[in-house]
Amino acid sequence: MTLDRLRPAANRLLGPWVTAAQRLGLSPDQVSVVAFLAAVAAGLAFAVADPLLYALGAACVLLNGWLDLVDGALARREGTASDGGDFLDHVLDRYADIVIIAGFTAGVDAYALGFLAVTGVLMTSYLGTQIQAVGIGREYGGLLGRADRLALMGVVGLVAAVSAGPLVAGLNVVELLLVLLAAVGHFTALQRFRGAWADL
Repeated sequence: MTLDRLRPAANRLLGPWVTAAQRLGLSPDQVSVVAFLAAVAAGLAFAVADPLLYALGAACVLLNGWLDLVDGALARREGTASDGGDFLDHVLDRYADIVIIAGFTAGVDAYALGFLAVTGVLMTSYLGTQIQAVGIGREYGGLLGRADRLALMGVVGLVAAVSAGPLVAGLNVVELLLVLLAAVGHFTALQRFRGAWADL
């Protein structure tokens, strides 16, 4: 959850982006859709597993994360924040997680690792919303929040662009990312479950 703590600082840098979105006539929901399209582009680039496209994918991942902040800031500036917009944002975030991880997985042909990684990420998010559904409140605790995951995936995309060979235990940087997402994701989900169970 390291980068989530920097959200107030990031909010101060969003002004020009929010203004640009307003000048383009984009609604917060439309910005959310553009962010999702950036994630789709990243997934497709990672699936090709070409050095140049790894770098492009990394840029698209970081754009997805940044626009995910812009849509909320735009809604707050315009006074249009709503449950519907929040719901759409969360749905598109989950699909974005899926397509990015699927792209990495296809690029290195490591489908078992990809399955464990995507289920870990989804269960982390699911536990957060399910905890809210039973009335305990939103739970963002854990080792890797979404901002951390996106930053990590962006860095891995850049590293993969210049180093495709094995790094540790015969695994390349993308495979190591999938292992990390799987381990941390499922650990965090269980951590959230344990904390919520104790509060019930």
